[in-house]
Amino acid sequence: MLKSNSTFVTEFLFEGFSSFGWQYRLIFFVVFLALYLLTLSGNMIIVTIIHLDRRLRIPMYFFLSTLFISETCYTVAVIPRMLFGLLNPHQMISFQGCATQLFFYLTFGINNCFLLTAMGYDRYVAICNPLRYSVIMGKRACVHLASGSLGTGLGMAIVQVTSVFGLPFCDGFVISHFFCDVRPLLKLTCTDTTVNEIINFVVSVCVLVLPMGLVFISYVLIISTILKIASAEGRKKAFATCASHLTVVIIHYGCASIIYLKPKSQSSLGQDRLISVTYTVITPLLNPVVYSLRNKEVKDAVCRAVGLKPLSP
Repeated sequence: MLKSNSTFVTEFLFEGFSSFGWQYRLIFFVVFLALYLLTLSGNMIIVTIIHLDRRLRIPMYFFLSTLFISETCYTVAVIPRMLFGLLNPHQMISFQGCATQLFFYLTFGINNCFLLTAMGYDRYVAICNPLRYSVIMGKRACVHLASGSLGTGLGMAIVQVTSVFGLPFCDGFVISHFFCDVRPLLKLTCTDTTVNEIINFVVSVCVLVLPMGLVFISYVLIISTILKIASAEGRKKAFATCASHLTVVIIHYGCASIIYLKPKSQSSLGQDRLISVTYTVITPLLNPVVYSLRNKEVKDAVCRAVGLKPLSP
């Protein structure tokens, strides 16, 4: 773990779920593995359906498939090693491996935040400016929004990983988490981390507060437009197209905000770990269910794919 004639850490040990007995860890392993496999299969099925069905080749489903691909990469960065850690509680990870995991975790996590914002903008244009929707949300604009989200994730991940792993880790090597995250790592450093805490807070604000603000503004305008629709059926249909996205936004931003925006003095690693399980294991599973399988167009596309008659209105 330590370099010869040096006290600098070259490997870390995840605390993970080591405080639980092996019986509980085995139960967790079975449950988390089942949820992970359901998430992967659900995402792959929906993405495949969207790309095969010509009726779903519209901006909303382009962003949806991009989100599901990003969610899959996000879970791959964390869950397989977490599952291995449940079977082997004395799990080591190299310095470079930890930096790599943090990089991909942050890249796709931040990408997801901005993709949800782009999806909110898509719903705003569709409802508030329907006559110009096809012009504003053309293929080129969608690609720019998606690539901009990924580029922002890459840039901010590089800043975070560089700032954290440029610090010395002298004595502590046990990460009080089940994956490499910024705050647990900062607690292991043997130098002042004030600058890093500021960087982490600024990144968190840019990734969470600004997108949430944009989504909030979008939905204020969307709701005001929907309320002006004369027919009750029209209002119901318009609300239905936004309900799934709003549900995912609340779950995603809510869990992340609790961990990354609360003051350091109120930070509880045990509580953070529990919330992390929610947004790394459960939330990616909820997305296909909440956002797609409740959507009639997707359900009809699934029926067509398996040779069944589409559902009646």
